[in-house]
Formats: sequence, structure tokens, C-alpha cells
Amino acid sequence: MHDDLTTRARTWLAEDPDPETRAELAALLDAGDVTGLTARFSGTLQFGTAGLRGELGAGPQRMNRAVVIRAAAGLAAYLKRHGHAGGLVVIGYDARHKSADFARDTAAVMTGAGLRAAVLPRPLPTPVLAFAVRHLGAVAGVEVTASHNPPRDNGYKVYLGDGSQIVPPADAEIADRIAAVGSLDDVPRPDSGWETLDDSVLDAYLARTDAVLAEGSPRTARTVYTAMHGVGKDVLLAAFARAGFPEPVLVAEQAEPDPDFPTVAFPNPEEPGAMDLAFATARAAGPDLVIANDPDADRCAAAVKDTAAGGGDGEWRMLRGDEVGALLAAHLVRRGVRGTFAESIVSSSLLARIAEQAGLPHEETLTGFKWIARVEGLRYGYEEALGYCVDPDGVRDKDGITAALLLAELASELKEEGRTLPDLLDDLAVAHGLHATDQLSARVEDLSLIADAMRRLRGNPPAELAGLPVTEAEDLTRGTDTLPPTDGLRYTLRGARVIVRPSGTEPKLKCYLEVVVPVAARDGLPAARTEAAALLTAIKRDLKAAAGI
Repeated sequence: MHDDLTTRARTWLAEDPDPETRAELAALLDAGDVTGLTARFSGTLQFGTAGLRGELGAGPQRMNRAVVIRAAAGLAAYLKRHGHAGGLVVIGYDARHKSADFARDTAAVMTGAGLRAAVLPRPLPTPVLAFAVRHLGAVAGVEVTASHNPPRDNGYKVYLGDGSQIVPPADAEIADRIAAVGSLDDVPRPDSGWETLDDSVLDAYLARTDAVLAEGSPRTARTVYTAMHGVGKDVLLAAFARAGFPEPVLVAEQAEPDPDFPTVAFPNPEEPGAMDLAFATARAAGPDLVIANDPDADRCAAAVKDTAAGGGDGEWRMLRGDEVGALLAAHLVRRGVRGTFAESIVSSSLLARIAEQAGLPHEETLTGFKWIARVEGLRYGYEEALGYCVDPDGVRDKDGITAALLLAELASELKEEGRTLPDLLDDLAVAHGLHATDQLSARVEDLSLIADAMRRLRGNPPAELAGLPVTEAEDLTRGTDTLPPTDGLRYTLRGARVIVRPSGTEPKLKCYLEVVVPVAARDGLPAARTEAAALLTAIKRDLKAAAGI
């Protein structure tokens, strides 16, 4: 076994084009580090609907130049097979370690395969790449990013010509083409021949951001903004300046791109502690709203002063993704937009109530914007993980820049009325019931623990959670009338809903909880919140026990 492992490592080493990962692998071989080699050669990173994502390092189980070159060669073969020989592939990248190298390698492979390649001029938000695919009439797009994953990770996200991310069966077909790539020495990689784009694509994206706002709407909301050490700052500031909003106050420590993300444990606004510096800046600056992007700026988080939390001025609190999703929906309804409102199954059912009251179509999809973006007649789509699509004709994906603009417009309109975002949330609770959501996540080192938990729940589904009877237990691997099969479980309870699924991008089991508590009038809101919080806590406790996590 060790001989085979060593042989595979030496074969890989001979082809590896990167001096850094060659040195890493040579050191492991010289030391006879079986554990280190096994971790890197026990399989290959699997290409799926999220593309590739993993830890940087040497070998087929890590993100590195050799893995990226194979992925690019597989994608090129897929595109040519589908009649796109000579077509344009546009490539974007973030500011993580190796991102620029992976983008350049992709451009070289596409050029060598007879396709045309164009690379964005510098690290830019993912939505700019998603926009560029459609704007330039490309047959595909590649974004090198690991979004909000830890600093040691990187990733490779693929878009097809409609500007949305790949879905089955394209992912499996591309994976087959990657697996069929032989020696890297046989993959042509010229030193030139691709185009490096100028700022005209970014300018066209920025011109389009204006269209998400209503003409003549108030633009008075003052914001504190954090880019979370990512690539969002310059584009967001330019978009806010064009729209005429006050210049956001930056969280200085997190404003510039830094692939080491030094001030946060995880560069995700949802993670505990990630927003601490933003709240400190807000306490000093006194804005109307705090806005955060994740590192590739396709997600948007918001925080508000919560006067209900006690203390005269209130404390800053993060809004849940479902709260922002409902606020943006209510804002668009008030503006009189038409079209379908869509969300993934793990997001709050409040969107369906808002759409129904407005007489608008509503669709539920599987998790991920690759599904939301494909909804026919889409006008607005959101997902609880801080993803919002407010301009589907421009960016057929989540976009943290345009979502931030729309939130600032809403905050400005409410400010003119002497109201706040929490006031509007209260209105929605009185109109439709208090929809309270929460999440139970179990991060694991050993992925088999996730499979064990799913198996346990399938074999012995809970009859009740928090004393509420489970009225329907669905195994989503079988699909439903409206959804294709996916690895997940959905439990419907009286006044509550639970979905359990393995994360598609991280080693996590994720459980999404929602309870709905009727509210007769505003004075009933405190009691409803207390009841909802107690129910969510009890559901979490019982679900942990049932899943054995």
C-alpha cells in the first residue's frame, strides 16, 4: 500500500507545475510521511454543482494548479463537445492565495484548447463575473473563489452561457471529462493568446446597478460597511457613489483584501465574532444600517439597532438572512414590481405569504442559486444564507452589491417616514404571523458522522419535536412533485418546519428550523417572540437527540 502511495505521489510530483506544492510533496516523500501523503492521495476532489472547493496543498485531494489545470481541460472538452469550439470563456478571481494563478492557468488551458479566453482585470466580486458571462455573450464563465470558507481554502465555480451556475447533468458530464484527462504534459498551455479585460465590463456592471433603485427614491441612509478582508469595497463604494448615497464608513481593519483574513476566525458574516469590528465602528459612527459582504461579495449581511433589546439606544444585531429576504421582498412589492418571487426550500415560508398577498407567483427550489436562477419569470430570489438576486436580467446569481443598494434604499425610505427596518419586520409579523427561523449546524472532521446522522434519521424519523407532532416526514432523495431528488429530509409540524441536509460546500450537517406564531396586534409581539424562541430551542434539543449529533 505504501509503495503504491509513494508511486502515485512521485507520478504527481513529476507533473506538478507549481514549485510550492512540489516542495511540499517532496518534503512529505523525503520524510516518509504516510499520514500526510494519504490525506492528499486518498481520492480526488469531486467536481459537482458547486464546482471544486477544498484546502490548498499538493495532491489530488487538495486545491492546486495541477487540479485546476485538469478541471479546466475537462471543462474545455465539455464545451467543445457541446458545440462551443471557439466560444468565449470569461474568467474571474478573488484575492485568495493562488486565485490569480488558477485564473491564469484556466485562461491558458482554454486558449490551448481552441476556445477564446478573457480574464477580468483584477480580483473582483463574483457577481461581476456572473454579469460578464451574459454581457459578453460567453459560452461559460469560471470564478476562482472559496467565498466565505477558511483562509486555507480555494475553489472553482463554473457558469454556463445563461449566466447561472451549473446543475445536473452538466456537473457529472464535466466531472467525466476531467477524469478522462491523461498526463498534464498533454494539456496544451500556451504562455499567451488570451485577453485581459479592461474596466469596461465593470463599468457596464456598475451602470446596471443603478437600475435596481427606483427613480427619485430617497438616498439618505448612512451606512457602516465591511468587506470582510475581501474584494467588495471598491465596487460597493463606486455603486453607492453613483446612486448618491452618503459614502459608507469603512471598517478600516477589514477594508482591504487579505487572503489570511487576520481579524476573523471564519470570514463569514454569519459566524460568531465576524461582525464585532463592524459593530464597534457603528457604535462610534452612529449609522442607520451596517452592511457586510462576504469575501467574494456575492452575499450581503445587514445589522440594525435593536431598541427592543433593552438599553436606550439599543444594541446592534445581525438580521437573519430570512429577515433581509422578507424586507427586500416587501420593498419590491411596495414598489409595484411584477414577476416570480423564488427561494430555496431551506428559506422562510414568509416569502410565500408576502407574494400571495401581492398576487405574485412564488416558487420553491432546491438549495443554491444555481436552482433559484433557473426559475421561469424570476423577478426576485433569495436564500437564507445571505444570498439575494434583485436584478436577475443582469446577474443571474446572488449579488451582494445590488442587494446592499436596495437595502440602503429601503432604509432611506423608512427613515423619511421616521421608521426603521425592525419596524417593517414588525408589520410583516402582524400581517402574516411571526416567522422565526434558526439553524443547527454540526461541523465535523469525519464526514462519515454526517452520513450516520442522516441514516439514523431515515431509519427512525422523529414522531414529534418540541412536543409538536410531525405531520409529514419526507425523504427528499425521492424528489417531490415540484423538486428533483436531493440528499435531505423535511419534517412538517403543526406551526413549524425542519429541513436536514449535508452542506454542499463545507463539512457540516445543517438543520434549518422555522416556527410560525400567530400575532393579533403589535402588543402581542414580545410574547410571540418568547414563545418562538422557546420552541426553536426545544426543537434543536430534540433534533440533536434524534440525529445523534
